[in-house]
Amino acid sequence: MIFACINYMGKNPYLPLFLLIILAIIWGSSFILMKQALPYFSAVQVGTLRIFIAFLVLLPFAIKHVLKVDRKHWWSIILMGVTGSGIPSILFATAQTKLSSSLAGVLNSLTPIFTLLIAFLFFAQKFTAKQIIGVALGLLGAIGLILIKTDGTFEINYFYGLLILIATLCYGISVNINKMKLQDVHPIAISSLAFASMGPFMGVYLFTQTNFTEIVLSTPEHIRSFIYIAILAIFGSSISLILFTKLVQLTNAVYASTVTYLIPIVALIWGVSTGESLGWIHLFGISAILGGVYIANKKEKTTVI
Repeated sequence: MIFACINYMGKNPYLPLFLLIILAIIWGSSFILMKQALPYFSAVQVGTLRIFIAFLVLLPFAIKHVLKVDRKHWWSIILMGVTGSGIPSILFATAQTKLSSSLAGVLNSLTPIFTLLIAFLFFAQKFTAKQIIGVALGLLGAIGLILIKTDGTFEINYFYGLLILIATLCYGISVNINKMKLQDVHPIAISSLAFASMGPFMGVYLFTQTNFTEIVLSTPEHIRSFIYIAILAIFGSSISLILFTKLVQLTNAVYASTVTYLIPIVALIWGVSTGESLGWIHLFGISAILGGVYIANKKEKTTVI
């Protein structure tokens, strides 16, 4: 239905806005879908099943592009897949066994911050003064969200929050690999082949090293949770990729990146609607992260350092 709407709208000037909103809804809803599935499947099962289903959905694209991609790009594609999907899928699911979906959604918006840091540390990109301020502000907001509870007291077990930070760091690595090493490769080819490089291994592990096949149809709750994961994989990992590629083609990377600011809003709406608590101190942390992302990505004409 989404693709039918896109075809119908054609060159409608509102099509980019439509795609932006759809992407925000899809990605912002990913965290609550994981949260709903985790009571009945382990974090590893949620993560591996998500990648395996996404692999199956994108397999036709992988078959189409496999012979068209130069061999020199393969290691970059595999590394991008591991850091952009494989590792984060497990880390986010593990983190959400203890953290709320709304908090996970907000911390996810640190991705642009880590993208800048990785570019600076490993790809010789220079920082502007505003970018340094933005990175610092965003990281301080994240630390506050991880360490401070809803009632204002300090959280001793911050391990699960750090897992999300590591996941967003992986996203930052993946984005830079894509930008620096795979500029001349079609985005759909990159993503479909990245999933193809991981999907079979994820499937083998899921079906042979976990009790997934024994429990998936065991109760109505397990069946419903499986459907949640399937929706997450099909929309959050597969269809969203194609929509985002279309959005970049219609506009530019800067416009497309504004989805970063909308995802936490959707995640927070889902979290609050399902009874997750949110304190005033968290609102300050959220504001710091989004403000830091905005400042770090804002263009300026000052001298670089």
